[in-house]
Amino acid sequence: MPSQLQSELRQQRPFESLEAEAGLSILRTAAEMEYQASEVLKPHGLTGTQYNALRILRGAGQEGLCRNQVRDRLIAKVPDATRLLDRLEEMGLVVRTREGEDRRFVLTRITQAGLDLLDRLAEPVAALHREQLGHVGAEKLTSLIELLGEVRRRCRG
Repeated sequence: MPSQLQSELRQQRPFESLEAEAGLSILRTAAEMEYQASEVLKPHGLTGTQYNALRILRGAGQEGLCRNQVRDRLIAKVPDATRLLDRLEEMGLVVRTREGEDRRFVLTRITQAGLDLLDRLAEPVAALHREQLGHVGAEKLTSLIELLGEVRRRCRG
């Protein structure tokens, strides 16, 4: 009997290994969840990465963060954090200022418009999380979080 993932992918042959199936299942699940999140964010003119950057900057408070600090905290790695922050600045959601003696050091801070947007998105995003994962239950979610953390630690070496 084919697994759920085999059926979804319409794959006739079994996977090479349980590890291969588990890896593909993680990727497939992440892609599905990311697509649903993009549908929530799209009407607000944001991508998932832009939303993530705004949340990071909100957490940084008035001190703000430099480009590399934002880049290093993003969920998904991006090749050009400068361009990401450029777009958010053009949208009026962040502001960048040169600080201190080194004029190359630029801090990015979230604007009130950025904070207001995150406030408007709080309930739709929370509802999406409940829809996607609420049925799993706290005990299983805790196990899932721990298992995925174990996998990420191994991926980092």
